[in-house]
Parts: sequence; structure tokens; C-alpha cells
Amino acid sequence: MRPNQVWATDITYIPMARGFVYLIAIVDWFSRRVLSWRLSITLETDFCVEALEEALARFGTPEIFNTDQGSQFTSIAFTGVLLREKIAISMDGKGAWRDNVIVERLWRSVKYEEVYLHAYASVPEARASLARYLTFYNSGRPHSSLDRRTPDQAYFNRPLLAAA
Repeated sequence: MRPNQVWATDITYIPMARGFVYLIAIVDWFSRRVLSWRLSITLETDFCVEALEEALARFGTPEIFNTDQGSQFTSIAFTGVLLREKIAISMDGKGAWRDNVIVERLWRSVKYEEVYLHAYASVPEARASLARYLTFYNSGRPHSSLDRRTPDQAYFNRPLLAAA
């Protein structure tokens, strides 16, 4: 119904010219805004906790935080942050990808509009290119589900700009 009511997260793999990296994003359900993200060469929990801590520091606390049942999100390190901040924890049912459809749609956009168009040669190159894309995603890419507003416009309650 409003920004910071429900946040969600997930991890996806990002193919590179040689190998792959993992991408996590913290997303506000209402606005589809990517609040924070991280890349990692491993599936350790640390990069997930870092992304969560950054989102909390920059945007406050949501009422509810939704994840799948991945080991990173059921870890004491990750759930401990949510409990410390008194955020209700919501976890998807096993195999219930639709429970996290907001993040799954983000992954589709990231991969088809950015990742599959490039063969990143290095982790720094992937990080820089994804940073540019996610900035565009938040501030320049209108969404039909947001009445053609960008995630930034929906999150910060900015009016839709008139077409020139």
C-alpha cells in the first residue's frame, strides 16, 4: 500500500565472459525501487547482510521483510538484523516463486535489459555496469504497474512528469 511497508530480497547469478557472480537486491514492494544491492563471488551470507544494513541505514525500517528460505536468509546473521530492528519476517513457501514475484520481475529486467547484452570480463566491470543499469531502473525506467511512474517517483511520492 505504501513505501517501506514490505521489502523483499533474493539472489540471482550473473553470467560473465568467464564464470559468474551473485547479485542480491533489497526491493521495496510498493514502488519496485531497488534500495540496495551487492555482488559477490561466493554465496556467503556476508554480502546479504551488508545489503540489508545499507538499506536500513539509508531508508529506515520496513514493517515486513520477505525472502525465500535460502540459507543466507535463514541464517542467524541475517534474521538477527531483522529481529534487532523489530521487522516482521515473512518467508516464501517452499518452491513458491510467486511469493517473491516482485524481485523475480526485477531479475528478468536486469538480465534481459542489461546482463545478456554484455559479457562482463571482470567483477569490477560487472559491478560498474550493473550500477549504471540499476540507477536507470530506479530513476528512468517507467513501470506499467506504477502507472508509468519510475520506482523513484513511486517511492518518493513524486508526480508523473508530463510528456514533452
